Amino acid sequence: MREIVLKTNGLTKMYKDFVALDHADITIEKGDIYGLIGRNGAGKTTIMKIITTLANKSDGEFELFNESDSNLTETKRRIGCLIENPAFFPNMSAYNNLKYYAIQKGIVNMKQIDEALSLVDLADSRNKKFKNFSLGMKQRLGIALALMDNPDFIVLDEPINGLDPIGISQLRDTFKMLNEKKGITILISSHILSELYNVATKFCILEKGRVVKELTKEELDLECSRCIAIKTDDVKSASVVLEKELNTTNYTIVDNREIRLYDYLEHADKVNKALAKNDINVMSLTETGISLEDYFKNVI
Repeated sequence: MREIVLKTNGLTKMYKDFVALDHADITIEKGDIYGLIGRNGAGKTTIMKIITTLANKSDGEFELFNESDSNLTETKRRIGCLIENPAFFPNMSAYNNLKYYAIQKGIVNMKQIDEALSLVDLADSRNKKFKNFSLGMKQRLGIALALMDNPDFIVLDEPINGLDPIGISQLRDTFKMLNEKKGITILISSHILSELYNVATKFCILEKGRVVKELTKEELDLECSRCIAIKTDDVKSASVVLEKELNTTNYTIVDNREIRLYDYLEHADKVNKALAKNDINVMSLTETGISLEDYFKNVI
């Protein structure tokens, strides 16, 4: 079993009568690229601010690297974050902007600045003024700021929103490299599921401060895949027919009344005939499968 990096239990945040986060339970394991998805105001930034101690919780609890949120003095050093827009100085270079924050963080080894710039592919732009950066470069400089302390876990609040396709692709490659080569666990948020799909390994859908669904990428693929949904009151016997009569094991038993078959998509009539031949009561047999956007809409 992998190490648990973050675990929340009933995490709640209230602003007077407004509930920004409502008893949220999430679990992030070491090696995850964990995508928080939700509309603006769903609670994504709130949960990030609480776990990075930029905001106080109203109720509930959380653990970081198995340390209680009441004792995070040392553990906080293992976390880097980019929440909202960092205040970079427009007339200062990328290097000097990071040096300013390095001094504030108490970083002595200034080589960490160039190492962070190199990780986000900004080494050649270290002396370029921030005001001359593209939006994608500005986002990558913010990520470099989050990486300066050599963290094990980074928290990134909507870093890909507003970027053009090339900028999104470049950041996607950066996230995968940090995760696969540097072993950094990543929590990243967006309100667009399709933007996160190509980078995240696990997803959490938030709506009005509540965790609506938490699932892996494999489970998301299964939910959205094109398939034949078979409704029957005898799932066990139906699965035997699929294997013996139709020679397929490419199916999933959803519950005690539904099977999803991923073969015979163009020959649903053969499936129906095989089941009927073996006296299986088929209540419905339909082709299904939805887009990521439609799935997100349906869930919320």
